[in-house]
Amino acid sequence: MKMFVLPTTICFIAAIFVTPPILFSIISNFSLRQETRFLLVANALASDLVYLFLYTMSSVCNMINIHIPRHMCVLLLFALAATYGGGVLTAVGMVVDTYLAILWPLHYLILLPPSRTKKLIALLWFSSCLFAGILFSVLYFTQEPVPCQYDMCSLPVILLMTLHGDKAIRLCHIFFIIAFILCFSMILCCYIFLCYKTRESGLWKGVSSRASVTFLMHHIILGSYFCPLLLLLTESLLYINEVIDLNTGMQITLTICNVLIVLPKGVSPYLYGFRYREIYRSLKLFCKFKRQSLGAPGNRCT
Repeated sequence: MKMFVLPTTICFIAAIFVTPPILFSIISNFSLRQETRFLLVANALASDLVYLFLYTMSSVCNMINIHIPRHMCVLLLFALAATYGGGVLTAVGMVVDTYLAILWPLHYLILLPPSRTKKLIALLWFSSCLFAGILFSVLYFTQEPVPCQYDMCSLPVILLMTLHGDKAIRLCHIFFIIAFILCFSMILCCYIFLCYKTRESGLWKGVSSRASVTFLMHHIILGSYFCPLLLLLTESLLYINEVIDLNTGMQITLTICNVLIVLPKGVSPYLYGFRYREIYRSLKLFCKFKRQSLGAPGNRCT
């Protein structure tokens, strides 16, 4: 299990270098704060960073055998579920925002003004916390003894051990995975529909056009989110039907949780930072201002 901590730590370190400057550039820039897409990007990056931080800390604690109390473990797992769900729902909000901006440009500002966007983000977090609360309530009231008791707060272990519960808890486990897969499927269908609607508008001239690169970036991010969930659903069904044993199921779950799920969260800040010109310019100004601030005392001494 220790070998799986390295990819998670690398993704967290990669995200911590870029995500805070991006968030600062969006929050500190009045014009960026007035655009729905940048507010949604900031929310997605913030939820991903919190998820990476919590998951990395729990993985490191398990690696060095630091015992996490039961109540703290429950809060940690609830926060992981809420932040992951918040990222998924924010991705849905981003595709809805793109859909409205392209197909209803005249009504876009009326439908999604900045004030309504902030309420939408609050609603996304409320829904995510509600779904996580329902999940944990079902797990708590339907919990049954498992063949091997693990005294560690590990998300992959708990995901696999839930499959030893009764039919209700298994169905709940599979239902939430399918719910996330349906969210990503809906997002993909919306993007395909947008491509179909805009193919004659001149947005797709050339492979390197802004529209082509933007849609390609979103498809890469969505694919990197979609594939791990599909693999997790497949692994769960195989384990329930005893096609794979406990050791194989654990290795697959660890690979999905510690590599495939965290990888897009570590890469997406770089894609957003280099793709959106407004964010990139703000980052350049931020870095330039920081260098000038660091070099100012030396200049005054000379």
